[in-house]
Amino acid sequence: MQNRIIMHIDANSAYLSWEAVYRLQHGDFLDLRTVPSVVGGNEQTRHGIVLTKSIPAKAFSIQTGETLYTARMKCPGLLVVPPNYSLYMQCSIAMGDILREYSPFVEQYSVDEYFLDFTESKKLFGDPVQAAHSIKNRIRDELGFTVNVGVSSNKILAKMGSELKKPDRVHTLFPEEVEQKMWPLPVEELFMVGRATAKKLRDRCVKTIGDLAGSDPKWLELFLKSHGRLVWNYANGRDISLVRVNRHPVIKSMGNSTTTAFDLIDRQSAHLLLLSLVETVSARLRAAAYCTKLVSISFRTREFYQCSHQRKFYTATDSTKAIHQLACELFDELWEGHPLRHMGVSVSELCGNDFIQTAFFQEYNEKQQRLDRAVDLIRQRYGSDSIFRSSFIQTGLKPMAGGTGEEVDYPVMSSLL
Repeated sequence: MQNRIIMHIDANSAYLSWEAVYRLQHGDFLDLRTVPSVVGGNEQTRHGIVLTKSIPAKAFSIQTGETLYTARMKCPGLLVVPPNYSLYMQCSIAMGDILREYSPFVEQYSVDEYFLDFTESKKLFGDPVQAAHSIKNRIRDELGFTVNVGVSSNKILAKMGSELKKPDRVHTLFPEEVEQKMWPLPVEELFMVGRATAKKLRDRCVKTIGDLAGSDPKWLELFLKSHGRLVWNYANGRDISLVRVNRHPVIKSMGNSTTTAFDLIDRQSAHLLLLSLVETVSARLRAAAYCTKLVSISFRTREFYQCSHQRKFYTATDSTKAIHQLACELFDELWEGHPLRHMGVSVSELCGNDFIQTAFFQEYNEKQQRLDRAVDLIRQRYGSDSIFRSSFIQTGLKPMAGGTGEEVDYPVMSSLL
């Protein structure tokens, strides 16, 4: 395992970088990366949070996930741009395509992160560090945005290496470098040490990754359970995870949710919002060549009371109509008439769509299937709002709601990955 060469490629300030590149390529003279700026939601539609920030915005202590209101309080001149999720997925795919030129063993870990097993590629491309610089420079020169590349003998150290000084850097973090490069870092910078875990560790005088690495794992398990053993292994640079070869991430479910600009008080509007969510989810299903066997819906009332409901199909489907019909049935069984501010739809128990088994008790409509695919092609070529259902006219609802793509279940990294 020590002879492996693993790379972790991480796009710098991904959403904002991709937005900046797109705008520059379309005639904008301002590079969003050079000024205090964020990609954020729309406060008027109750989506007012920071999704990602530029490096200059970090100087104002702006944090991902905080409200745009507090971000503007910190930086009155903050530039806020809306998200463009379809663009971000295109950039992610383009980055993955370049990486596959260097190795067939590529795993997408999130929308802006990839692992690459370079072990056998050394025979073709030579020195791994030079190859990492080549990858970094090609992505910068051909796609217009920068990445950090971590190089090591396993996934955890490669990921930690890519998190060192940014942007546009290559860092090695081999086992013999762990004591010098990783152990002095604050314990919360270790992957899988979140806010709650970090507090428990700091309360017990474990302040650095080195402190954690030198702790007794049995003592850690007393207050962190099995997670204590995991982070102890990571602090010591131990990980036997393999790079999973996947053209797409390992997807267990897909989902979209949205907060509406106004409370929904009638069943028809709720059904329309469900349709707009299903439009996006089912399109993503078909694009990834999946069908679903299980549909779940959820909603949150004006008083923040949350409910959810789910049901299986007799056979798997990717039909927008079928998924929407079942979603509406679930909603009607659950809703008691309270005003709604948030709704979500997710699909799970996924399988490939190369073969569809028909059933006596479930409609299969080949004409509807062809229609769904025709609509998908039109939207891919001319934009998501190039064709939509007339029922959305003058409703104040988007024909396709949600769609961050981040609700796809990317695999959680662990020693068992």
